[in-house]
Amino acid sequence: MNKHTRMNGRDRRGPGLASSIEKHGVRGAAPEAGRRPPVEMNEIVEAGVIGLGHEGEGVGRYEGYTLFIPGALPGERVKARVSEVKKQFGRADLIQVLEESSDRVAPPCAIYEQCGGCQLQHLAYPAQLAWKRKMVVDALERIGKLRVGDGGGAIVHPAIGMNEPWRYRNKAQVPIGFDLGEGGLVGGFYALGSHDIADMDTCLIQHERNDETVAAVKRIARELGVEAYDEKSHTGWLRHVVAKYAFASGEVMVVLVVTESSCAVFEELIERICAEVPGVASICMNVNPERSRAVFGERTVTLWGKDSIVDSIGGIRFAISARSFYQVNPAQTEVLYRTALEYAALTGGETVIDAYCGIGTISLFLAGKARRVYGVEIVPDAVEDARANARLNGIANVEFAVGRAEAVIPAWREEGIDADVIVVDPPRKGCDAALLDTIVAMRPKRVVYVSCNPSTLARDLRVLEDGGFRTVEVQPVDMFPHTAHVEVIVRLERKDTAQ
Repeated sequence: MNKHTRMNGRDRRGPGLASSIEKHGVRGAAPEAGRRPPVEMNEIVEAGVIGLGHEGEGVGRYEGYTLFIPGALPGERVKARVSEVKKQFGRADLIQVLEESSDRVAPPCAIYEQCGGCQLQHLAYPAQLAWKRKMVVDALERIGKLRVGDGGGAIVHPAIGMNEPWRYRNKAQVPIGFDLGEGGLVGGFYALGSHDIADMDTCLIQHERNDETVAAVKRIARELGVEAYDEKSHTGWLRHVVAKYAFASGEVMVVLVVTESSCAVFEELIERICAEVPGVASICMNVNPERSRAVFGERTVTLWGKDSIVDSIGGIRFAISARSFYQVNPAQTEVLYRTALEYAALTGGETVIDAYCGIGTISLFLAGKARRVYGVEIVPDAVEDARANARLNGIANVEFAVGRAEAVIPAWREEGIDADVIVVDPPRKGCDAALLDTIVAMRPKRVVYVSCNPSTLARDLRVLEDGGFRTVEVQPVDMFPHTAHVEVIVRLERKDTAQ
């Protein structure tokens, strides 16, 4: 089996594949009306690859029919085995690359073929950046119906990448399981398209300290006979090991996600983690007794050391607790937030509202240039972290509230708080429709939109454009090298004030 062969029969299934044909411009992909697809299950075909789908899979064409082929690259001709057949598209497993793209490289990760964590290690990094920009442009044009480019259209800048796009992640979240073939307790990442755990001790996009921490906890747990969680039978104790590393301070946090609050070797386990994990400053436990694939449960306690570790971005310190949301790539986060500050164009007299403020990362960046910043977040623990982070940095011109942005912001407006700038950084599903209506009604001078999903971003920009705003410029930032994800930051201005 050569380096271009995938024979494991699994794929990277993701949400929304049925819409991928339209999203990625594969037009005319469906067979003629009444015609059956020209392929059958398990048939081996030769296909030309014309693009990449939103999960990083190759978009192949065979007799006018679209096949999504993980591992294939644009410009290649490949041999693939059909694994799924639908009316408008199918899926296939890559068998062999017959004509190779000049952008293909050998993935350096030893388990890249088995692990589902990365999707693009086989694509040269400059080509990854070019594709991510193209993905953003395609979404804006096809979903948002926006003009892109010269002549009054939105400017989409080249994606900002990393000089060293490896070892960038500050958090590892590793599922634990039991495998007789591996000698008992294992921990790694889920294999492609499954919940089978591929045991591993090294991940090339994780910081080395996270690798060392997880490997040490796994070794200690094995030696003490800790019972790993079995998802199928809902038995066992240790479900996940979460390691967090603060790049600025060097502090390490270990979070043990467990089914109940104690086990037979509980005290010895904690003592050995304290003694054998370098730099550990905090050990926490999260109890998740539910028969669920959700990682965390509701209750978290500190077992040893501090409740949080401290990192800094751009001179602002952040306390990171066990459940805090904190961007996983601190180097690129500074690039992202400095761009947000630039797009906000603050002069010192503005009132800013930060919707989806999380633990206050963007809010605190903006506070140094604004008259006052108001942040709103639906997660109470995150708001407490945001307030603590403001105190940690001695920042007094910020105020945080718990609640839904679409409910809190109108209430603020009734109190006489009118925003000059509104910043939104929503989850992948995008902004709530009611929040978009609120933004349109408030008519701030500028909107800064931070997004991790180009498709929902484009949908929301269409609403804001129809509501009186103009998309001025768009900056993709590669927060997640070697994966199919991209972060995007957008500057919008009210049309009656835009230059």
